Amino acid sequence: MKIHQIEGYIQTIYLVEYQDKLMLLDGCCRADHDIVLSFIAQTLNRSIGDLKVILVTHMHPDHAGGAHKLAKTTGAKIAACNAPGHWYRGLDGMLMHWTDMLLALYVAGRKGKKKQNLFYPRKLRADHFLADGMTIPGFDDWLVMHIPGHTDRDIAAYHIPSERVYVADLMVKVKGKLIPPFPLFYPRRYRNSLQAIKLLQPKSVILAHDGELDFADIDFDSLIESAPTTPMTHWRSVKYKFKKALNIH
Repeated sequence: MKIHQIEGYIQTIYLVEYQDKLMLLDGCCRADHDIVLSFIAQTLNRSIGDLKVILVTHMHPDHAGGAHKLAKTTGAKIAACNAPGHWYRGLDGMLMHWTDMLLALYVAGRKGKKKQNLFYPRKLRADHFLADGMTIPGFDDWLVMHIPGHTDRDIAAYHIPSERVYVADLMVKVKGKLIPPFPLFYPRRYRNSLQAIKLLQPKSVILAHDGELDFADIDFDSLIESAPTTPMTHWRSVKYKFKKALNIH
């Protein structure tokens, strides 16, 4: 088993390679579609049909944005959390969907990337809905862990033989320091998720935006202690900035 790291539009793409199959550890951005296909066909010299599973850890543009398009092109199956309903449901969900795509474009601009079409369906059509503790279909050496907090449906993928765990956006690095992600909808669940990875004690932790880190180099106690106790969401952030601009206390 090899895990290839590919530079994506605003995140790292992790492509898992076996002799007879491939798996994406996340659904990428829509803009990453051709990058993934090119890597499979040209760098690995393999058929794009070898891609069997696309894991979607949560519904944000850089994790679910390319899933449907890649599945249609390759025939791969989409696997996701068995959380009820859709993340971007209702009017608030529609607004949040567009806001998240705009935020992704903002991040791309900060990285010096050209604007690209990031639009993707706000409702995921998954083939497999995975409960906590299940293995990924066709990849029985990978265990799924529910790690909500960032959203209500975040999942991690733990490779049992190598003791490596992909946690997507469970934490991000800013100015060399690991901090909670934004948004953070469920602070209590988030702390529990950090605790779950801490108790797992993997050899390494793989992040969507900051590569692979040795478990020993992550101060989980500090992360848990400093994690927010109230939600950090789009709307709360806008409200806070509006009040600050008006000097309302």
